[in-house]
Amino acid sequence: MKAMSTSFNTRLAAVLVCAMLGACASKPERGYGAAAQAEREAALERTSREGALPDSPGMYLALIDKMQSEGMYYASLAHIDAYEKRYGRSPDSTLRRADALRKTEQTDASRTAYDSLLSTPLAARGHRGLGLLAGEAGDFDEAARQFAQASDLDPTDAPILSDLGYALLRMGNIDAARVPLMKASELARNNPKIQKNLVLYLLASAQGEAAREIVAQQQFSAETQQAIQKNLKLVLDAAKIKGDMSRAAVASMARAM
Repeated sequence: MKAMSTSFNTRLAAVLVCAMLGACASKPERGYGAAAQAEREAALERTSREGALPDSPGMYLALIDKMQSEGMYYASLAHIDAYEKRYGRSPDSTLRRADALRKTEQTDASRTAYDSLLSTPLAARGHRGLGLLAGEAGDFDEAARQFAQASDLDPTDAPILSDLGYALLRMGNIDAARVPLMKASELARNNPKIQKNLVLYLLASAQGEAAREIVAQQQFSAETQQAIQKNLKLVLDAAKIKGDMSRAAVASMARAM
């Protein structure tokens, strides 16, 4: 029974880390305009209905993105193989492969793929992927290091900033998490995962009223609030271990929401 409990707790911790670190889907293309995006989506929808493969690299990558957004990571791996057979390997296909390998728990292969991106224009995404792998393994020092490198390369990427803030919180560095989380929140006000990480910071820094305002604005479910509370305990425990907080302060903040 003890082994089963330990295994359950390990799985639960991994789920919480994935939830708070944020989405792992590929970043949408920038600078092409809403009309062009709508046209691509319509063409992709027609292609999907007709059962044919997309006839351009961009549309094929959009199909793979759609599969991954729907959690079809194994299927996306098959289509990445087909894409690379047709168009050749590229940093874009490698990124999607790395994400899919991570999501299907092929950790070593995923790390190798992310590593291969570090000398490409997608180096920031490679560092972020390595940070996500480290966070999922519970190594938040390494996760924060990778996210910081990713943020240096892409300073306005809100998910990267949010991931960095969360990793710092899990290290017990509550004060250090403030700036990246505030940047992320203002860059992506409607991103619920980013706002969850901000709520976590606010609670950990004894700003319960501000946290409750965001919870109400975002209409977080009871389940989401419970997940935040579980993460809050982990953050406060880490801060206590660092010696930054007294036991009384930890207990008081844990009751903030």
